[in-house]
Amino acid sequence: MFGRLLPQEGRFFELFDAHGEQIVRAARALGGLMSNFGEREKYAKEIDEAEHAADRVTAEAVRMLHKTFITPLDRDQIHQLVNGMDDICDLVQDTAESISLYDVRRITPEMVRLTEIAVRCCERVKDVVALVGKPESGDVVLKTCEEIDRLESDADRVMRAAMSSLFREEQDVREIIKLKAIYELLEEITDRCMDVGNLAEGIVLENS
Repeated sequence: MFGRLLPQEGRFFELFDAHGEQIVRAARALGGLMSNFGEREKYAKEIDEAEHAADRVTAEAVRMLHKTFITPLDRDQIHQLVNGMDDICDLVQDTAESISLYDVRRITPEMVRLTEIAVRCCERVKDVVALVGKPESGDVVLKTCEEIDRLESDADRVMRAAMSSLFREEQDVREIIKLKAIYELLEEITDRCMDVGNLAEGIVLENS
């Protein structure tokens, strides 16, 4: 199936790759924000730029869906994949914006750890979507998705420990509300990465 259709419209796979690059760019900038909190405005700006670039890729993919008679994948699969990727970028931006809006004054070790996991998840998402147009890469896709699943489980464990520590040790209710929201956003990034990984895996297996 791929062999017959790819020559007619291969641009979608380029867009998947381009979107994956912006996801990783945004995630790494979020990691920089956590590690260099004094320069958070610089990293927040880079996250915004990556999110806007990802939005442009999403818009281009949607336009192409409307203009292309024969697509290399099921139209709904393309739509789900690009929108799922966009959700990841949006969550990274939401996290950075919430840190600013909630006037978070300190970065906790749990925030750093959750961000590290999220960055690795985003990197693996970039890897797996790059294989969507390569049906012969099924084994690699499966291994990459297994790694995303493990990372998501790691994030769940860190999240539970972070919440337990927060409610036991923090006395300021406002700080509890702020940090809880940030922890939840960071963990949700890994959830959406797993969703995209599962979708990409299904596409490759279905078309191999």
